[in-house]
Amino acid sequence: MTARDLVEGKSEEEGRLNADEREQIELELLIEGIHRLYGYDFRNYALPSLKRRIHHCARSEGVKSISGLQEKVLHDRVCFERLVQSLSIPVTEMFRDPQFFRTFRQKIIPMLRTYPYIRIWHAGCSTGEEVYSMAMMLHEEGLYDKARIYATDMNARSLQQAKEGVYGIDKMKLYTKNYLASGGAQSFSEYYTAKYNSVMFHPFLRKNMIFAEHNLATDRSFNEFNVIFCRNVMIYFNDELRNQVHGLFHESLSRFGVLVLGAKESIHFTDYSDFYEPLDRVEKIYRKIK
Repeated sequence: MTARDLVEGKSEEEGRLNADEREQIELELLIEGIHRLYGYDFRNYALPSLKRRIHHCARSEGVKSISGLQEKVLHDRVCFERLVQSLSIPVTEMFRDPQFFRTFRQKIIPMLRTYPYIRIWHAGCSTGEEVYSMAMMLHEEGLYDKARIYATDMNARSLQQAKEGVYGIDKMKLYTKNYLASGGAQSFSEYYTAKYNSVMFHPFLRKNMIFAEHNLATDRSFNEFNVIFCRNVMIYFNDELRNQVHGLFHESLSRFGVLVLGAKESIHFTDYSDFYEPLDRVEKIYRKIK
C-alpha cells in the first residue's frame, strides 16, 4: 500500500463520516421541526428504528433526503400525518400471544372480581384489536358492565379504525384460532357481523370503551387505573423516554394496580423497578406495591 492509497483511504473515511454527521443533523432538524410545529415528540425514540422508518417514508414521498422530507412535512399536514402513520407502527392482532390472555384470565380476573368498579387503560392501542379482545374476555367473565376501557393512541387514523371496530375478514381465521387458544368460551363469530370483505364487531363491545388521542412522550396522566396495558410500544423508545413513561404509568396506577408489558419489555433498569412485584415473570405482569 502506497502513501497515496493511505491518503485516499483516509479521505473516503472522512467523507463517509461527514455524510453520517450531515444525516444526523437532518434527522434532528426534522424531529425538532415536528415537535415545534405539530407537538409530536420523537426526540427520544430509539434511533436505529426511527431512521429506518424515516428513510422508508422519504422514499414513499419521492424525496431523496431527510431534508427533502422535512420541507414536505413542515408545509403539508397530510404528508405529516402519513409520516406519523409510518412512525407509530400499528402492528397488532386480536388475542395476540394467546398464552398471555389465558394467564390474565387465570391470575388477574379473580382480582378484578373483588373491585366495585374496574378502569383499564390500553396505552398505544393502535387499531384496537387488543381492546376488543379485553372487552370480550370481561364480557365472558361477567365483569364488563362494571368496567371502563380507555383506549388511547397518538395516531388519529389508527384510533378511528379502533372506534369503528371494522377489520378485514381475511384475519378472522387467525383471530378465531387465537381466541380459542386464549380460553375463549363462546363462538368467536358471535361477536361480529360479516359483510363483503370486512367484519364489524357488535356495538355492545364498545359501550364501555372510551377512545382518545394521547401521546406517551408528551401527555400526562388523566385518570387512575386498576390495570394498564402497554405491550410492545416502549421497545421503540430510548432509555430516557422509557423511564419517563414508566413514571407516567406509576402515577396513573391505583395501589396494587396491575401493569402489563410486552414480551420484549421489562420494568428492570428503570427508576420504578422496586415499586412493583411480578405476578407473572414470563408474561410480564406486575403489581404496584408502593
